[in-house]
Amino acid sequence: MTADKSDKKLGQEHLERIIEMCVAIENNQVDPFTLNVDDIICVVKQYFPHWAYPDELELDAKALHHLASVIKIQSEWVKQRSTSLYTDPFLLEEKIRLTPKERLVQVFASAWTPLVEFEQLNLYNIAQGMLYWNTLEPLSERWRDIDVAAVEIGSVSRDELVKQRVLGDKEFSEELTNFWQELKLKVKEKGIDGKIGYWDFIGTDTYPETVQRAFLASFLVTYGYATLEIDRLEETVFIVPYELLHEATFSAQCTSVPLTVSCEDWQKWREGQKL
Repeated sequence: MTADKSDKKLGQEHLERIIEMCVAIENNQVDPFTLNVDDIICVVKQYFPHWAYPDELELDAKALHHLASVIKIQSEWVKQRSTSLYTDPFLLEEKIRLTPKERLVQVFASAWTPLVEFEQLNLYNIAQGMLYWNTLEPLSERWRDIDVAAVEIGSVSRDELVKQRVLGDKEFSEELTNFWQELKLKVKEKGIDGKIGYWDFIGTDTYPETVQRAFLASFLVTYGYATLEIDRLEETVFIVPYELLHEATFSAQCTSVPLTVSCEDWQKWREGQKL
């Protein structure tokens, strides 16, 4: 039986649409049950006698292959729902809507299992508490060995701070100005967008010197020589030098920013770890 060209072209278009629909179902873009398998099989059977060339038979076989894949998806869907006692939400909603309120209350009351917790002291708990307190030594006995030495409040001179290497031998204003110039120079050499990482500026080969530089950096920010740029999300801290001294720093309300310079953080910085 020979079909005309128009019938063949129409049949090929039907098969191509069937393949497109099956591929969409395989890619989870369409509900697998939107495809009526019986109707599709009838269409394939209708046009199969018309095919005579290899490309036509290849198209027919491709349609059957994808149709078999959709049938497998439908089968797995039914098997999964049946093993998990799945109930269609629309059917469940309709059933609840049609059920009388009295029946819903009965079902809820029969399935409801409230959790109750009851706490109270009993004789056993009281006895255990009394036994614990009776075995404790008096406060005068427990605190006898604690030796608390009285320490008087005193002051520290600048010479002592220099001796402890907290301050340098130079005048503090001169030392702070030199530190400011060093900051601006480092920003030009290693900084990005006019700023440099806080630890990249204060960090040195020794921990005591790092602490001293952090001490001076705090005065740079406090006296208006520089400012801090903190990114809370990225957890990064940059120090940004001013080209000129900002004398108006104290005219507005300031916010204290605590930055720890512990030995552990210094070790992490030395090892290149993120702080």
